[in-house]
Amino acid sequence: MERYNQIMLYFWLLVGAFALIAVTYFGIIEGFDKWAYYYIFAVLAFLMFFMRRYMMRRMKKHMAYLEEQEKNAQSENK
Repeated sequence: MERYNQIMLYFWLLVGAFALIAVTYFGIIEGFDKWAYYYIFAVLAFLMFFMRRYMMRRMKKHMAYLEEQEKNAQSENK
């Protein structure tokens, strides 16, 4: 599951970068009045990247906390 999360993390980063570059390119070529609204897709992809990264770090800290609690519980039982 860790591998999948890492892949999806960078997937959203790539989607955001691609969307940002593509919308900027088409905005220059065809005019920003037509393409400016599509920046929302780049923003959403970057938000997904940062939210996923935040949640992965939070989960890693929580798992370390649970392991520490388990070690403490085992040492108290001995």
